[in-house]
Amino acid sequence: MNFTELPNGMCDGFVVLKKCESKKAKNGSTYLDLIISDRDGEMSAKLWDYSDNGLFEQDMIVKIRGSVEQYNGRDQFRIAQIRPVNDNDVYNLCDLVPSSEVGGEQLYNMIINKVNSFNNSDLKSIVLKILGDCKEKFISYPAALKLHHAVVGGLVYHTASIIQLAEAVCRVYPNINRELLLSGVILHDTAKTWELETGKTGLAKGYSTEGELIGHLVKGAMYIGDAAKELGIESEEVTLLQHMVLSHHGIPEYGAAVRPMFLEAIILSELDNMDATVYEVNAATDKVEPKSFTDRQWALDNRKLYNHGLSDTKHSVNFEE
Repeated sequence: MNFTELPNGMCDGFVVLKKCESKKAKNGSTYLDLIISDRDGEMSAKLWDYSDNGLFEQDMIVKIRGSVEQYNGRDQFRIAQIRPVNDNDVYNLCDLVPSSEVGGEQLYNMIINKVNSFNNSDLKSIVLKILGDCKEKFISYPAALKLHHAVVGGLVYHTASIIQLAEAVCRVYPNINRELLLSGVILHDTAKTWELETGKTGLAKGYSTEGELIGHLVKGAMYIGDAAKELGIESEEVTLLQHMVLSHHGIPEYGAAVRPMFLEAIILSELDNMDATVYEVNAATDKVEPKSFTDRQWALDNRKLYNHGLSDTKHSVNFEE
C-alpha cells in the first residue's frame, strides 16, 4: 500500500475503510476490525481500545498512522491514530480507489467535439442536450456495480472506448450511418447516472429503487423522448435512438426490451459486449502470473482464462480525437 514512512518507524497515509466492524476483545474492550485499501491493494487493520462512538463506517476515507505487523503470516496494520479526512487534506481520490486511466473531463470534451461536428441537427441537439444534463455524473460515475468498468470515471471511459471501436467499424463499412451509430453509443448507458447509487468513494454501492424497478435501458429511452419533446424534434431519429438504447443488451435474457432490428443497433450491441468482455478478460488475467490460469470467471461463462504473457494485460485504449 502507498504509505509514507516516518522517522519514528511508523507510517501514515490516506485509505478507504473497505470493512469496518466494531468487536469485543477477550478482555471485554472494544476494537475496530478493519480492512483498509488504496489503489495499490488492501490490508487487515486493527484499532485497539476503541471507544465506540460511531465515528467510522465502511467506505469512509480516513487518514491513519501506525505500523505494519505480522499476524498469522500476513501483514496487519496496527493503528495508532485515525481520523476522517477534512477539507484541508490534500489527496487524490484516484490514488485510493480503482479509477479510469484517462480523466473524465478530457474524454467528455473529446465526445462533445465529435458531436459538434455532426451534420444531422436532430441527432446533434438530442445528444448535446442529454450530455449537458448529466455531465457531472457522466464524467465521474462507474459503468457498473461490480463487473466491467466498475471504477471511478468508468462510464465515460467505456463510452469513449466504444466510440473508438465504432469509428473503426465505420471506416471498414462505409454504408453505416456514422452519426446515428455514434449517437447510440454515446447515449446507450447515460441513464446509469440515474440507475446507480455511489458512495463516498465514487464507486457504485447499489441500485436506486427506480433503477431496480425500471433500469437504465428504459430510462435511457425516456431521456431521449423527453429531450426530443423539449427540443421540438419529431423526426424518426428519435425512435431509432430509443430502439438502440432499448436493444443494446442484445437479447431479453440479458435485459434487452427488444432485439436490435437495424444495422447500427446491431453494431452497438456487439461493440458494447466486446468492450465489456475485453475489459473483464484483461482485469482477470492481470491478477495472475504469465503462463497461468485465472479462477473461473462466472461473468464469462464460468471459464478459466489463460494469461499467455505475450501482451500487456493492463486495460488501455488508444483514444484519438
